[in-house]
Amino acid sequence: MAGEKRAPRLHVDGAILGYKRGLRNQHNSVSLIKIKGCDSKEDVDFYLGKKVAFITKAADGAFRVNWGKVCRHHGGNGVVRCRFRRDLPPQSIGGRVRVMLYPSRV
Repeated sequence: MAGEKRAPRLHVDGAILGYKRGLRNQHNSVSLIKIKGCDSKEDVDFYLGKKVAFITKAADGAFRVNWGKVCRHHGGNGVVRCRFRRDLPPQSIGGRVRVMLYPSRV
């Protein structure tokens, strides 16, 4: 307890805002994510290409993960567009995701 070291956290929390939208359509394949601590277009540059995990719990108690990737910014206030392997369900809007700090481009 006192002498144990905890592994470093390799993710940043994010919130699902919804889908990319137009005037008369929405693009279910592109989700909008607000990353905690990312408040400008310049901050988004660090997160481009990073992996995003949407984690759910199945009926049998197992955890399921839908992986995605940050593909570009959306506006100027730190919201990003992400593409997931399987489109996020509508129930996920308002839910949480983990934005992984890898792969690194440094």
